[in-house]
Amino acid sequence: MAEDIKVKVKLFAIYQEVFDRPELEMMLPSQTTVGNVLESLIEQKPNLTKWREVTRFGVNLQFVASDTLLRDGDEVVLIPPVSGG
Repeated sequence: MAEDIKVKVKLFAIYQEVFDRPELEMMLPSQTTVGNVLESLIEQKPNLTKWREVTRFGVNLQFVASDTLLRDGDEVVLIPPVSGG
């Protein structure tokens, strides 16, 4: 049986606003992708759905594709579009 992994999810912009905190710790099944993390957050906060297609992902300070598998101890960053000046 596969073991769970623990990851830290750093939240920025709309994600931080909606969750009202700068980061989350999540226990996830092994074989979880960074895209699965986003889907889990959208399940918790459906008003984030409109950000699904425009969010970029980072793992351990590297941009990655949504199908990147996570490992125990990874730091995930969800990066929505940001505007301002």
